[in-house]
Amino acid sequence: MLAGRSILLIIGGGIAAYKALDLIRRIGERGARVTPVLTRAGAEFVTPLSVSALAGRKAYQDLFDLTDEAEMGHIELSRSADLIVVAPATADLMAKMANGIANDLASTLLLATDTPVLIAPAMNVRMWTHAATQRNIATLKGDGIGFVGPNEGDMACGEFGPGRMAEPLEIVAAMEAALAGGPLAGRHVIVTSGPTHEPIDPVRYLANRSSGAQGSAIAAALVALGAEVTFVTGPASAPEPAGARIVRVETARQMLAAVEAALPADAAVFAAAVADWRVKSRSDQKIKKDGATLPRLEFTENPDILATIAARKAGRPALVIGFAAETENVLANATAKRARKGCDWIVANDVSPATGIMGGAENAVTLITAEGAEDWPRMRKSEVAAKLADRIAAALGQEI
Repeated sequence: MLAGRSILLIIGGGIAAYKALDLIRRIGERGARVTPVLTRAGAEFVTPLSVSALAGRKAYQDLFDLTDEAEMGHIELSRSADLIVVAPATADLMAKMANGIANDLASTLLLATDTPVLIAPAMNVRMWTHAATQRNIATLKGDGIGFVGPNEGDMACGEFGPGRMAEPLEIVAAMEAALAGGPLAGRHVIVTSGPTHEPIDPVRYLANRSSGAQGSAIAAALVALGAEVTFVTGPASAPEPAGARIVRVETARQMLAAVEAALPADAAVFAAAVADWRVKSRSDQKIKKDGATLPRLEFTENPDILATIAARKAGRPALVIGFAAETENVLANATAKRARKGCDWIVANDVSPATGIMGGAENAVTLITAEGAEDWPRMRKSEVAAKLADRIAAALGQEI
């Protein structure tokens, strides 16, 4: 997707600028050329030498550098790229973009270009939620600027909330989606993700520990390969994938309805950790503790989304993939699940607490197909997602 492409990377002034070094490396791994531009503040966090060494090209900084202008004028610099990426995009840079201010090299390039622009915001949570920033975001989105992130989490300033710059691999996936094309172009894939919340009363519910990180990563990887992705998600904590159509649900029944409404599809990946049961009759009022008796909760089974879609006579996706989160006898249980559910593949993993996989950043899976079981080494969930997306693309390519 990125091979042979030219990327202009503008590095703004924020602590997240250190991630730009890894981003340069990740883009280079995919065969793209990176031309870096450092703002004056960006150069306070990462040096021009480190940036140019990783990019293998000069790092541009000064709007009025006569040597740079003789080699490549700033207007040409802005238009010779296939995509302009701003990472980190600070509140200051976003304000300049939204209001057409061009008082340094980076802002001038952004105003002078007709090239697609993708930005990865990074700033303090209060700056992100400030009314002025939110107005600028709305303006930029209206101007067709692409966004990836920000994520939610701990910040260098000690606060917590939205404002963390997206991780380099998330940005790479968004770049690939922005440039479109790929082996899954024209294909529609449904991905379910996250937990479901099954209400007991207005304030309590049944759920599980799924963060939705693996499902979100899979959707992002499929988007990066050019797929049209419908992402049906329960109340997850992981960031939603850029470029996918997001459908938010709460319960298992809502998730099944959303999946059926999204059909037809070429493939469906059921990565959601759906609650197996729900309370048969939820209370309309909060159940009170009276100190004398325990409440009686009668349970009933939720619909089996994976089995329901796999058994469809009409409109069944060509490739139906389930997940098996196990704590014992992983291979045996997952193999039996594949046969019982009628799906084509099962992605099995051990989610015992000692593994740190459920809610963590890494995964170790076994892909089970009609041909047998294939163990994958433990790797980041984004890498598992990329590998699975490649396998899906290959399978659908053979199915044409």
